[in-house]
Amino acid sequence: MRIVQRGHGAEGRDRVTLVPETVDDLWHLSHVLEPGDVVEGDTTRRIQRNDDQMRDTGGEREHLHVTLEVEDVEFARFANRLRVGGVIEDCSMEDQIGLHHTINVETHEELTIEKFLKPDQRDRIEEAAEATDAPDVAIATVEEGEAYVHTVQQYGTDEYVSLTAPTGKGEYAQPRTRLFEELGSALQHVDAEAIIMAGPGFTKRDALDYLSEEYPDVAEKVTTTVDTSAAGDRGVHEVLKRGAVEEVQDQTRIARESELIDELTERMATGEQATYGVEETAEAAEFGAVETLLVVDDRLRTERQDEGDWDRDANEIIETVEQKGGDVVVFSSEFAPGEQLSNLGGVAALLRYRIQ
Repeated sequence: MRIVQRGHGAEGRDRVTLVPETVDDLWHLSHVLEPGDVVEGDTTRRIQRNDDQMRDTGGEREHLHVTLEVEDVEFARFANRLRVGGVIEDCSMEDQIGLHHTINVETHEELTIEKFLKPDQRDRIEEAAEATDAPDVAIATVEEGEAYVHTVQQYGTDEYVSLTAPTGKGEYAQPRTRLFEELGSALQHVDAEAIIMAGPGFTKRDALDYLSEEYPDVAEKVTTTVDTSAAGDRGVHEVLKRGAVEEVQDQTRIARESELIDELTERMATGEQATYGVEETAEAAEFGAVETLLVVDDRLRTERQDEGDWDRDANEIIETVEQKGGDVVVFSSEFAPGEQLSNLGGVAALLRYRIQ
């Protein structure tokens, strides 16, 4: 995220002009923007001219500069865009004011936001700006007969490709090099500056030796190898848990979320300082017992829009934790730790001490 300008808008609201530079940035913005916010940017709109004094455009799309009061926000992950819908408050064509419109925000397009930024939303924008220069990372997990490539995003990991090539004996067996060849070809097409090679046993080392011979450019990007108990999603989780990605990409949030959710589940299993659920967590916050508050982004957004089912105010919980010296970590709902936290009600806490 590139922050172009900061200032204040109407009624003392924060006013930030920024340029999302990656799909991750669009995802971050989807959790910053809320109904009632104001956004300003360039767009196109299909306009039918009926005035006899003006040329009929036949409903062609025209370029406009609009200011919207936000009603809904949708992160279209697979379309690589953010859809921001609302009512036009101001426009370069006055006859469009008061009508509904949707701005399709794409990467490298400037957008201005006016809203009262909450602390976690401000932090999210700052983290996205700091992460701009972090390297893109891919994780290749390999075991006998199977290989997977995952790309690391700030909203989670995406499986880029899964490969199978039966080895050993039998009529369907193939040379191991067939699997390594397909892996090398896949990694050659991944847009990554660094690659982590992981998996059980010696297969990953054999794969790396093959890449060094046949795909030297790919092999040069391999920064580390990690021993895991399996390939695929399970292997990726182990790589994240051990902090291998953090060593390469300090700004990634995923490894920290994996570590925190593991710490939470371990404490819960042993009856140590941890709690989950909105009532229990809110009570712990009021007692000043929360060391780290864990909350899922989509649940937080839903509660802030008064569309959830919590009996407690989400903002009050966060403010109470921060006022009493606790940390707040907002989890991505797109990644496994966020899914685990969602299953616990969307909010939990690591405590300084147990509450009876």
